[in-house]
Amino acid sequence: MKNYIYILISISLLFSQSLFDQGVSEYNNRSMNSTNLLASTIYIDKAIDSFEKNLDNNQKDNEQTIIYLLKSYYFKGEYAIEDVESKKEIFDMGKDLAEKYIPIYPKSAAIRYWYLVNLGSWAEVYGTLKAAREGVADIMKEQSEKIIDLDSEYKNGGGYFMLGAVHLKSPYIPFLLSWPSKKEAVKYLQLAVNTKQASLVQKKYLAHALYKTGAKEKAIELLNEVINSKPSINDKIEDLNDINKAKELLETF
Repeated sequence: MKNYIYILISISLLFSQSLFDQGVSEYNNRSMNSTNLLASTIYIDKAIDSFEKNLDNNQKDNEQTIIYLLKSYYFKGEYAIEDVESKKEIFDMGKDLAEKYIPIYPKSAAIRYWYLVNLGSWAEVYGTLKAAREGVADIMKEQSEKIIDLDSEYKNGGGYFMLGAVHLKSPYIPFLLSWPSKKEAVKYLQLAVNTKQASLVQKKYLAHALYKTGAKEKAIELLNEVINSKPSINDKIEDLNDINKAKELLETF
């Protein structure tokens, strides 16, 4: 009887692990069959399905599963679907998942980081008014500072990047939101760019912040660096979108 129970447990663990591995494999294929700047939903949907099932079936890999699930929700909402209501639904899922598990994994810089990635997109699709009601800017500032405290090098200075981004994008509102500063945006975005290997999105945001503070020549130089970059194999769709957005941003300078 004991051997039978052991076999059942072993099979269950192998099945759960295979779900996680399958999800990672599908996530890594997320850029396949893309059309211009829009990714196919085929692979990312399979990844999400595997990670969601793994989260239900397995306790061992929960933290990594949550991280990958947050990454998958973000990718689908940002790069694979265009309908606004569908975007709202997927970013709601990312926001709710992270808010559920941050208290359970309080030392995970990764969960907090991917929470903010989803939350930033959530704020964009829901609009300024709802984001203000939810206190998104303050949440992003607080969580960014916690990411820096936990692991300042995570995602190539991801905490610095998020903190710089919220300074850049948040409006200064006397007596209500008095901390946003374009100079602080430059400070933290530069710290992000200087951490390990700078991503295209980090450079694009820094260029925007530099322009806002009057450093137009540096901003244009940095944007051209992004525009002339070759998309990476692992982040093809993300990089292509950042290159395209850099071109659009440069036209406004």
